Amino acid sequence: MRGDLGRNFPRYRRSSKGTASHPNPRGKPVSKLLQIENLESGFDTERGQVKAVDGISFELEKGRTLGIVGESGCGKTVTAMSIVDLLPKPAGRVMGGSIGFMGRELRDAEPEVMYDLRGNDVGVIFQEPMAALNPVQRVGRQIIESLLLHRDLSKAEALRKAVELLDAVGIPSPDRRISDYPHQLSGGMRQRVMIAIALCCDPDLLIADEPTTA
Repeated sequence: MRGDLGRNFPRYRRSSKGTASHPNPRGKPVSKLLQIENLESGFDTERGQVKAVDGISFELEKGRTLGIVGESGCGKTVTAMSIVDLLPKPAGRVMGGSIGFMGRELRDAEPEVMYDLRGNDVGVIFQEPMAALNPVQRVGRQIIESLLLHRDLSKAEALRKAVELLDAVGIPSPDRRISDYPHQLSGGMRQRVMIAIALCCDPDLLIADEPTTA
């Protein structure tokens, strides 16, 4: 997880829409970008509740990088998806603890709040790009849709930004590859497209779920 985007990627102006900042309701400065306390997440099964994450706590300051390591199945992905409210519902849910982001509690936040936050403030690089990308949409359209939804850009501007992003993440001939479908790209190139989508709205927090597996 990263609290910044690094210096090698273009940064875009936030639109007046969305949730670019979340002031602390008490008016105090927020020192932690992300603060997880005693997080418990799991799944409801026919045999009862199964906890995949049981009481994890950590903090992340803006501009810093935090890595969560562990064997397969230990709860790394569940932790990441809990933060952005992307656990598979209705079975998956956060069962306890606190998820603080820029001084704001995200646990039990309204769906529209989380939807806006995922587009503007938090970027996610998923572990399986073929599962995350729409197989029947060109990769350029998937980047452009995110830009048009969360940024005050024209279609021409969004197209130009999409090409710039593909170039920034190392896609060769980005002006041509932008018209490709996911299945026309290699696994590594699909992962780079996912990175471009995650970065396109200049998030404050970038969550990467095993981004190098492809």
